[in-house]
Amino acid sequence: MKINHFLIMGTLILSSLTLSAQTGQLKGKITDPEGAPIEWATISIPRLGMATKADSIGNYELPPIPAGSYQLKVSFIGFETRLLSVTIVERVVQVKNLELNASSNLLNSVVVTGTRTARRKSESPIAVHILDSRTFDITQSNTLADGLCFQPGLRMETDCQTCNYSQLRMNGLGGSYSQILINSRPVFSSLMSLYGLEQIPANMIDRVEIVKGGGSVLYGSSAIAGTVNILTKEPRKSSFTLSNNSSLIGNKTWDHFFNANLTAINDEQNAGVSLFASHRNRDSYDANGDGFSEMPILQNNSFGFNSFFKLSPQDKLEINGWSINEERKGGNKLDLQADKADQSEYRLHHILVAGFNYERQAKDKSSSFSIYGSAQNTKRTNYTGIDQIDAWGHTKNYSVQNGVQYNYISSEFLNGKNTFTAGVENQYEYTFDEIKAYDYLIDQQVNLLGAFLQSDWEVNRKLTLLSGLRLNKSNRMDNMVLTPRLSALYKIGHETQWRTSYARGFKAPQALETDMHMAFAGGGVSVIRTDANLIAETSNSLNSSLDFNRASEHMIYGFTVDGFFTRLYNTFVLEEIGIDQNNNQQLLRKNGGNSSVRGVTVEGRLNYDQKIQLETGLTLQKSTYDQAVS
Repeated sequence: MKINHFLIMGTLILSSLTLSAQTGQLKGKITDPEGAPIEWATISIPRLGMATKADSIGNYELPPIPAGSYQLKVSFIGFETRLLSVTIVERVVQVKNLELNASSNLLNSVVVTGTRTARRKSESPIAVHILDSRTFDITQSNTLADGLCFQPGLRMETDCQTCNYSQLRMNGLGGSYSQILINSRPVFSSLMSLYGLEQIPANMIDRVEIVKGGGSVLYGSSAIAGTVNILTKEPRKSSFTLSNNSSLIGNKTWDHFFNANLTAINDEQNAGVSLFASHRNRDSYDANGDGFSEMPILQNNSFGFNSFFKLSPQDKLEINGWSINEERKGGNKLDLQADKADQSEYRLHHILVAGFNYERQAKDKSSSFSIYGSAQNTKRTNYTGIDQIDAWGHTKNYSVQNGVQYNYISSEFLNGKNTFTAGVENQYEYTFDEIKAYDYLIDQQVNLLGAFLQSDWEVNRKLTLLSGLRLNKSNRMDNMVLTPRLSALYKIGHETQWRTSYARGFKAPQALETDMHMAFAGGGVSVIRTDANLIAETSNSLNSSLDFNRASEHMIYGFTVDGFFTRLYNTFVLEEIGIDQNNNQQLLRKNGGNSSVRGVTVEGRLNYDQKIQLETGLTLQKSTYDQAVS
């Protein structure tokens, strides 16, 4: 009996040695083009039905593989699947480090708005929504305003029939509660917000990153409802395009767009420039034939550039700039000068914007610092009046923003990884807006100095905690304002992510974009004035969302459920205080009581082989004041 046991054991050992002699091994690391590891990537040999997944730092190792030639398949959601041939040699351990390129879907795009540092979208503790140039093309969106209509939770609202002044509503809050950034800088002024979203042509936009919920901790005043970051096109390869888009409104009004783009990069790939130009020509549109326009005449010419220079492997300088010249006129008798019509609004804008960013990165990529600045200058000639009144006005507006930011990555922070971000920045804006006929004048200087500190801690493969604090000092406020934020990301497997965040925000007491727009009311116009005792409006915001995305060889589908709640204190309200001697309505912007906004957004998406893309969304929200507002 013992002899049989020895025979069985010997046979098993011999079989094991024979099997080992006939197999080899394959291992390595999966990264993206920037060298960042891709965890959860699937590495498989379909012929053998053998597969494994990369770990948290991208490393993988397949079980012993019989000697021979096979096809290796590497895939991960948001990246192009890679197929390659491998030959397994007996008793040889092969190391194959592989790189995956991001596919055109947005699930793993690199975003910058949520944390002010580059993070893969699926790894960001702050939910970031993306509208890229492909989405603008698919939806035939010619301007930024057109494209924003296709993002659930956002609503573009036209608030004036005559001049088509518009505002972006986010999470149930008006336009003044959202911060608009251009290339990550808050240079988009209150005056630009009146018409700027419609003035920016789609062909200058690389992508738009949208963060819903409080962002004052990073971007200062007004980022209560959320942040919209407009990132202009970056030079990637030399090319040029010319395009024309013409549409017919109501079978009687043409709207023409002509766009041109040119990109040039040198052979060393260390310098490049992207140029864009756009011309728009639209006649007025009168929907009911009463002689008064519902859409104004619009002429727009835009030109700009975005460039980069890699001064060394660690140093990069980016410079961008653009201009917008736009004329719009609505009302009646549009063939006459504005002050010869019965009712007319006329706007002539000349806008210049420029910015730069210099970044230096350590050789081991453990730290980096950047110096940045941006500025804009707007000159406006405007008319708002009835019965040929001499109501011409002139506006001057300019803003300057500059700052420094430092990032440090601690790879061994309490058994996790932490990216620390600190910075100081200053924002200055001057506005002069006058219409003498209405005794209307805004002569305002706003200066906001801020210092911020943030910790982005990857506790483990499943949990990331983000915490931040910003100290703000405005010349419009007596006291400093502290705005904290706390967010968490928890991964439920590799297909589902749960995020939750709290943020405190504020809005400084100052004239807002709506104050610089006069509406027709009661046979005259309405004029908004600011209460001398206006104090800051503050907020507490809560957001929680669940993201699910599943990928197969040909299809990606998923959904998002996002709940939000914002509590506003000392809410800015408008109160009617009478009429002047010319029968013009007088409104006073003052502090009211407290108010609340709550709601939920549901989104669904499906993409098949980058050929068929379906997206849908629904937002339900409710806004209430604690005390009635008349």
